[in-house]
Amino acid sequence: MSVEQPLWRALLAYRLLTAAYAVALYVHAYGHLRHPLPGGVYMALLAGWTLATIGRVRNAERCTRAFLAADLTVAVGGILLTRYVDTMERVESGAFTLPSIWTAGAVLAFAVKGGWRWAAAASSLVAAADLVERGSPSRDTLHNVILVWVASIAIGYVVEVARASERTLARALQIEAATRERERLARDIHDGVLQVLAMVQRRGNQAGGEAAELGRLAGEQEAALRTLISAAPPAPRPGAPGDGGPAAPDGPQDLRTLLAPHASPLVTLSAPGTPVLLAPHAAAELAAAVGAALDNVHQHAGERAHAWILVEDEPEAVLVTVRDDGPGIAEGRIVAAADEGRLGVAQSIRGRLRDLGGTAELLSVPGQGTEVELRLPRGPGEYRAPGAAESGAALTDADGRGRT
Repeated sequence: MSVEQPLWRALLAYRLLTAAYAVALYVHAYGHLRHPLPGGVYMALLAGWTLATIGRVRNAERCTRAFLAADLTVAVGGILLTRYVDTMERVESGAFTLPSIWTAGAVLAFAVKGGWRWAAAASSLVAAADLVERGSPSRDTLHNVILVWVASIAIGYVVEVARASERTLARALQIEAATRERERLARDIHDGVLQVLAMVQRRGNQAGGEAAELGRLAGEQEAALRTLISAAPPAPRPGAPGDGGPAAPDGPQDLRTLLAPHASPLVTLSAPGTPVLLAPHAAAELAAAVGAALDNVHQHAGERAHAWILVEDEPEAVLVTVRDDGPGIAEGRIVAAADEGRLGVAQSIRGRLRDLGGTAELLSVPGQGTEVELRLPRGPGEYRAPGAAESGAALTDADGRGRT
């Protein structure tokens, strides 16, 4: 809902109440009026106009300039007619005009619709009509004129500020959504295309000859693509509504099933004996983060490096630890890699966990290997496998042997 919608509702209520109040004042002063019949015709017109234009003051689109001009004409006409309908003694003593405080509603409609400049113009016309109706400026007249003028301009200014804030907020939300989508795209590219290009470059350089030229070209494309995904506008996300992509699977997913393909003679997987159930998207993203951590092991620790994956199903969170026996990571290397456009840790691991509301901690000591701890909190009512112990379930290695 627009931030100005409550103002339109308040204005509608104000017009209805003040129209009834103006009619009541007319009825009360009927016996003291010089020409009550024209005043009665005007009051009937005022009440009918207020009821007939209820739909016009529901939002800015329906409140057109033509309506505002007609509304202000009704207000100013009533003020000027008061001098003919009422006696001069009552006019000079400060008696209410025929539209009374209903006039302020016409001015406030200008303020809500067009801001403080429109409000200033409308209140100035009303002020001029008040001065003509009174014949000469008086303290009460000046007080009422200044009150309407200041109030309408203040409300108009507040409306302009609210609209500007609403536009700024909408733009900020668009930028945040675009940034998150760009990060997701960068992760997907890193997990696929960039890894393949890096492998082609490395193998080509090792093979030499024509393969070396192919490796050089792959390296150039890798560098260009890293630069592109660091600043490119987001593309539509596959699987989003309306894009024809595959839909996410229904029901909880067992994280163990998604991690099982990573098990090999060089990768030991240890997981609980009971299913580790997560929402489909969360399970897929957590498994992808584990895959990115293993890619880093193979790339930086060597193809013969050993890695261990430990899955712990805790009551409050799912904890996955990936550890290797490689040479470790030099201090400051991760920050430098992010600056170079290498997003393996920054996006494929930490970015994924951050989007899921979790955390990714990396601990590395040169010469003693690297450990990545992925923690995904469970929300209220999250999936839990029947029979899973609250203090942790028994663990099994990839070959079925039990662990505790």
